[in-house]
Amino acid sequence: MMKFLFVMIMLMPLSSFNFWFLQWMFFILTFMFLLMYCNFIWVNISYFMGCDLLSFTLILLSLWICSLMMLASSKLKKNKDYHNFFMFVMVFLLISLFLAFSSMSLFIFYLFFEISLIPTLILIIGWGYQPERLEAGIYLLFYTMLMSLPMLLMIFYVYNKHSLFFGVLNYKLNFFFMYLSMNLVFFIKIPMYFLHLWLPKAHVEAPVSGSMILAGVMLKLGGYGLLRLMLMFQMFINSWNMIIIIISLFGGFIISLICLRQSDMKSLIAYSSVSHMGLSLAGLMSLNYWGMWGALVMMLAHGLCSSGLFCLVNLMYERTLSRSIYLNKGLLNLIPSLSLYWFLLLSSNMAAPPSMNLFSEIMLINSLVGYSYMNMLFLSLISFFSAAYSLFLYSYTQHGKFYSSLFSFSMGLNREYLLLLLHWFPLNMIFMKIEIIQWI
Repeated sequence: MMKFLFVMIMLMPLSSFNFWFLQWMFFILTFMFLLMYCNFIWVNISYFMGCDLLSFTLILLSLWICSLMMLASSKLKKNKDYHNFFMFVMVFLLISLFLAFSSMSLFIFYLFFEISLIPTLILIIGWGYQPERLEAGIYLLFYTMLMSLPMLLMIFYVYNKHSLFFGVLNYKLNFFFMYLSMNLVFFIKIPMYFLHLWLPKAHVEAPVSGSMILAGVMLKLGGYGLLRLMLMFQMFINSWNMIIIIISLFGGFIISLICLRQSDMKSLIAYSSVSHMGLSLAGLMSLNYWGMWGALVMMLAHGLCSSGLFCLVNLMYERTLSRSIYLNKGLLNLIPSLSLYWFLLLSSNMAAPPSMNLFSEIMLINSLVGYSYMNMLFLSLISFFSAAYSLFLYSYTQHGKFYSSLFSFSMGLNREYLLLLLHWFPLNMIFMKIEIIQWI
């Protein structure tokens, strides 16, 4: 693990060297890390860093999404829009995510969990499109920072009573206040319904790279933290966990209805993220194997699928200068090859086979129906409406007559097709190696 960290640190002075060189280094690092895959429980373990299958999958996702972010942001290089600083921020973000997912100590995880906010904030405020990006950045920062302070106090308390080393962390939290203090920041990061208001704002105002890293990796920090600390709150399974499951499933249903009346494509995909991660959180809170495996697969599937959809919206925005569903119509007539990727990614978003979304939903439905058969009502509604808003987005944008004031339109570039293929291919091919999720 240390050799990957040293390579990433060595990339920092090279970040002003060449945009495409850095992107190739990211891809090479990803494949080097992929070859490190091992079926053993822990790999390269030390006091500071280690990697089990849970860490491995999420680090690999971080490396892959960061590589694709560079590929999606070549317009910064073309326009000379502070692209050297952008590359530095990217390397810094990748290092912070790598250390957050591979740390063996709860405090080191918390530290890099918070540090990863800084480059994300710089991405949103520095390269966002609208003046509201300042408000979106402050929402993101203060929601997370405010709720992370109780967690810091709980970490000190647990350290005083027990150990912070993940391998032996089985200290039982006794009171609801302790449970809430430890987990509230993860509920915000996932995000849970009622605590999700920062997410649509941050997504809509962020540049394509900011949206990709938020949807692809940052939301997964919350799920990763909850999966790691599962042993600490197992005594709450029939009390507070049940309330979290009810809120998540009910919230997923309400958010699905909100998606059906969105006019902004980016906003629709951002709200669909809340719905999917709510399902993931509910499965995780059931505290059984199906739920935890399903939550991990949903996190990986959602990371690739939402990131690809944000790329597609950005490709349309660069051409039509609008994200409105009503102005981006009839795209099937203009650019049919991109319409194919709209179809492929939106069909994955509504959990069509053989995408990982389907496997995750099967596992999560097993888990939640096993927890309580009453969950079937909201599970069926969420599944139905996720198909409804995906079809709504596809049919409204691809069919109909295109916008009459659109005088010129550039076709897709090879770089853009490669970018979309590199999202769709792993999303629909990992089912052949699905045992990587059996980290427990």
